[in-house]
Amino acid sequence: MKTTEPVQVVLEFVNRINRHDVDGICALMAPDHLFVDGLGNKITGAQTMRKGWDTYFTWFPDYAVSHDTILRDQDVVLLTGTASGTYASGGKLPKENHWQIPAAWKGVVRDGRIAEWHVYADNQPARKIMRWENP
Repeated sequence: MKTTEPVQVVLEFVNRINRHDVDGICALMAPDHLFVDGLGNKITGAQTMRKGWDTYFTWFPDYAVSHDTILRDQDVVLLTGTASGTYASGGKLPKENHWQIPAAWKGVVRDGRIAEWHVYADNQPARKIMRWENP
């Protein structure tokens, strides 16, 4: 990516997430990338996150995020919107396994890459579906 403008970097990151482009996602991460999920769990390193994204897209093959608000303060970009997906079961995407939740994301951009990606969402609906599929 040629731009280092924080909003454009974050929007391209979201675009790559929505395309499930794991190579592209990782290419936009700083090598020491920090991912923080909605429960506060932290994962460090772009290469470690590669496996995480691969796994997540296997669980939720139609995972997507959309935003309706963008706020920026220097190198920090906040998005608010919606995350959705369907938990895959036996290679299928049953309607009852679909979830959609309000969500927010914070991206910290450093040198044109995502240094930090924080997810603020209650993923309880997805966790509940995963539990009933895998008791």
